[in-house]
Amino acid sequence: MLIYAKISFMLELKNIKGDIYGGITAGIIALPLALALGVASGLGAAAGLWGAVIVCIFATIFGGTPTQISGPTGPMTVVIASIALSNGNNPKLIFMTILLAGFFQIILGLLKVGKFIKYVPYPVISGFMSGIGAIIILLQLNPLIGINFDGAPVQNLLNFLVSIKNINYQSLFLGLLTLLIVFLTPKKITTKIPSPLIALIVVSLISYVMNFDVITIGNIPAAFPSFSFPSIHYKELNTVLPLALTLSLLGSIDSLLTSLVADSLTKTKHNSNRELIGQGLGNMVSALFGGLAGAGATMRTVVNIKSGGTSRLSGITHSVFLIAVVLAFSPLAAKIPMAVLAGILVKVGFDIIDYKFLKVLKIAPKGDLAVMLLVFLITVLDDLILAVGIGVVLSSVIFSIKISNEMNIKIKGLETDEDESVEDSIEEDKQNKILIMHIKGIFFFGSASHVLSRVENILDTEHIIIDCQTIKYMDISAVFALEDMAVRLQDSGAKISFIFNNKKLAVKVLKLGLDKIISKSDIFFDIESAIVRAKTSV
Repeated sequence: MLIYAKISFMLELKNIKGDIYGGITAGIIALPLALALGVASGLGAAAGLWGAVIVCIFATIFGGTPTQISGPTGPMTVVIASIALSNGNNPKLIFMTILLAGFFQIILGLLKVGKFIKYVPYPVISGFMSGIGAIIILLQLNPLIGINFDGAPVQNLLNFLVSIKNINYQSLFLGLLTLLIVFLTPKKITTKIPSPLIALIVVSLISYVMNFDVITIGNIPAAFPSFSFPSIHYKELNTVLPLALTLSLLGSIDSLLTSLVADSLTKTKHNSNRELIGQGLGNMVSALFGGLAGAGATMRTVVNIKSGGTSRLSGITHSVFLIAVVLAFSPLAAKIPMAVLAGILVKVGFDIIDYKFLKVLKIAPKGDLAVMLLVFLITVLDDLILAVGIGVVLSSVIFSIKISNEMNIKIKGLETDEDESVEDSIEEDKQNKILIMHIKGIFFFGSASHVLSRVENILDTEHIIIDCQTIKYMDISAVFALEDMAVRLQDSGAKISFIFNNKKLAVKVLKLGLDKIISKSDIFFDIESAIVRAKTSV
């Protein structure tokens, strides 16, 4: 084990230059975003910066994706902002929510549920991410014109329309200039210097030199944050717990999706459960030091990898760089106009929107389109996790309907079957007294009703052979459906035989209730034996 650790360490040292460069480059991108997201959350720019530092360090060291850069993200910030808005901007309650969210992430990691994140349907993720992007854009409309307003996304839009006559034209100028820079800076420049950083420096400098009268970030302490446990009254736990669970699920999804992106770029495989533990530790420590909640940040992770980052050293370098900036340049950061940060966040919002799905809206399956739009609307107008929950349920229902419709049920008399030679040899006077029901496909709760609906057509038959050999999957609803069908057929005087493709499945079905209706002698594993038995019973 010690030898392996030494070899791993030596390999990391070989790429130390790439890791440092990747970490610093990711830190340069993280700086304006951390400031902007901190302000947008309602906790302040300092919370955003220290959240970026702390979450990244702990997620890097203890997480399961070595090249991932973590920190405040748009989706996490939107949740924090909504908590602040609905709970009177109570810092202790917010930080307790972040603390418990981190704890829940650790529990999710220990329970090894990380692998299940990949089963969230794409239309749900698309509608959710596009909804988050829309929320961020709507929340920045008022700061862009120099107006302070805290409210839900739609309230922000309505207030913007009402307050547009009170525009601070200096703020509007700075905001528009920021938008021009972040959207129109040529790619050959942004590959070397990120456009948000260019906008942050250039537009803030213009504001300072021209002595504009605009709202700025305000004081950022040039010191390490102090430890503080966010104690709250036990009655507030009813409020905090569901919010913490929401934040933990969102952070987990956000981080593991970024891990998948990192895997595709590095041709490696992350440890999803370890990643959740690392993210949880980061968020818990961040809450204890007044930092914003964070998650794996896709853009910063991609930049880190493409700039040469290959190991955990790059994430540590990213955090060390941000610490140096906070300690050395906080007085200058205090003069950054809010309109500049609003412009940067509008770009973040547009980047989060899922254009991949939007490009195929006209040809996308109607079910997927309905899920995407519903999740989008609920995300923007109501609640983020409710949106994901409804989206997953609706996707599951649509999928169940589709699969159940693909189930094939054929009922044949012996004389109509062309493939079985044994069937062809049966005496003519017995051919109409024996029917075979072939069930093919996935037999589950969604298709059970299809099978039961066919029973009425065969009640006057003397012997029914139910062929289950080509059933790909059978759940307990299917077993109960077989039981109900057997009871109805026996009540009508029919005799029943079942054909299964293996003894294990037959034993399972019997134990689940079918043994009350039939015996082992009624079960066969090939159609020839079942037909011979049917011949002797009619």
